[in-house]
Amino acid sequence: QVQLVESGGGLVQAGGSLRLSCAASRSLFSINYMGWYRQAPGRQRELVAHINSVGSTYYADSVKGRFTISSDNAKNSVYLQMNSLKSEDTAVYLCYALGVLAPSDIYWGQGTQVTVSS
Repeated sequence: QVQLVESGGGLVQAGGSLRLSCAASRSLFSINYMGWYRQAPGRQRELVAHINSVGSTYYADSVKGRFTISSDNAKNSVYLQMNSLKSEDTAVYLCYALGVLAPSDIYWGQGTQVTVSS
């Protein structure tokens, strides 16, 4: 199993930046993928970005060029740097870890609110 602790959400003006952190309770080398989904009211949950155990990344088209996901294996942590934020980025951001003990194992963080004011 793995526990995920998120931090870094908040309120920011459009065009501003925020950095989300997600700390895992085990080595990132033992986790196939880590990343973030986001959930906004009235909208489907959306995969924002992920990074795998060898550092390959994926971004949703809606955040490409604005968001950057990275990892720090020494701290068992993954980060999401969010720049040029837009009002449509407002959502609860949920950190996840996929493929811990089995390929389909998925664990979730507690979620952090990101609110972008226009």
